[in-house]
Amino acid sequence: MKKRGILNAQLIGLIAALGHKDTFMVGDAGMPIPAGVTVVDLALCGGVPTFRQVMDAVLDETEIEAYTIAEEIDEKNPELLAYIREKLPTAEEEKIAHTELKKRSASCRFAVRTGEFTPYPNIILRAGVAFPA
Repeated sequence: MKKRGILNAQLIGLIAALGHKDTFMVGDAGMPIPAGVTVVDLALCGGVPTFRQVMDAVLDETEIEAYTIAEEIDEKNPELLAYIREKLPTAEEEKIAHTELKKRSASCRFAVRTGEFTPYPNIILRAGVAFPA
């Protein structure tokens, strides 16, 4: 039995299968996930688990080289933007309109739904490599 890190079998299996440049999303409870994208639904109830809890667990298991977020986060959720930048200080940041982020999510390998209920806590992460280039 696995005793630390991500225990959700579906999520850890999807993370383990990521290759360099593959993308996946971590989103809030209401983020519409396009048909055909595998969903790992972790939402239990409003606020559980939080976006930060899920991101902390995911970032402990993955190497991320870039991320895409909604440009609306600047005004609507600056605290979460600061958290993202703190957690991914060397990753390339891209901001696009939230409507475009929704469209781009269709090309993600999978999406993780959290119980988050705050504005714009949706991020597309691009896998890096865990060894020196």
